[in-house]
Amino acid sequence: MGIIKLHTITVYAFHGCLEEEGKIGSEYSIDLTVKGNLKKSATTDLLKDTIDYVHLNKIVKEEMAVRAKLLEHVAQRILDRIFIEISMVNKATVCVSKVNPPIGGNVAKVSVKMSKKRKA
Repeated sequence: MGIIKLHTITVYAFHGCLEEEGKIGSEYSIDLTVKGNLKKSATTDLLKDTIDYVHLNKIVKEEMAVRAKLLEHVAQRILDRIFIEISMVNKATVCVSKVNPPIGGNVAKVSVKMSKKRKA
């Protein structure tokens, strides 16, 4: 088993329940951790034998570009696509954070963290 992490993927997106959030958008930060068997790729040194982090980043960026009201919804879409498109992933955890959320206080970010395991 091995772990691949993508730290602080930064995107500008338009998520939120408020109408203004859909118009002006805000900055988001996403952390992604996936687990899978990396033994073969460690030996072969071939991209086809590993979990491609470029593909993972593409999934995150594409799903973040689709507007949603809730961070939970975006996080679930990211997880679902990973399990559909990358069969080597056995477990994934995604943390989606909205930077400087409009909640009437001095809050650096709010985050939703969700995980999913592949069923045997």
